[in-house]
Amino acid sequence: MEVIGKIKLINETQTFGSNGFRKREMVVTTDEQYPQMIMIEFIQDKCDLLNNYQVGQDVKVSINLRGREWINPQGEAKYFNSVQGWRIENLAQASSQNIPPADQFEPAPDLSANEPDDLPF
Repeated sequence: MEVIGKIKLINETQTFGSNGFRKREMVVTTDEQYPQMIMIEFIQDKCDLLNNYQVGQDVKVSINLRGREWINPQGEAKYFNSVQGWRIENLAQASSQNIPPADQFEPAPDLSANEPDDLPF
């Protein structure tokens, strides 16, 4: 799945526990009638993917939805969801690289004057 929008926030990398688990969170605001602010976490080596991005950039983030169960001390099951990013792409840079300037194209000739109208309807 993908989330497309503008970067609202990029947090610093956090490290947890003695094994050095790393997590870094970002918030992307979607561009739709009712914009959503989606928090996406990057873990372990994926934290470094955010080093080249800044607040305000338009991005496309590839994500996985994760869910887990936790049994509290009273024996009740609680469920948690997370959105984990694994790839991020700068949309402004990608679109400008893929589309050549308009002046590199010749106008198409007017084909309607040379073509007979032989359609059966």
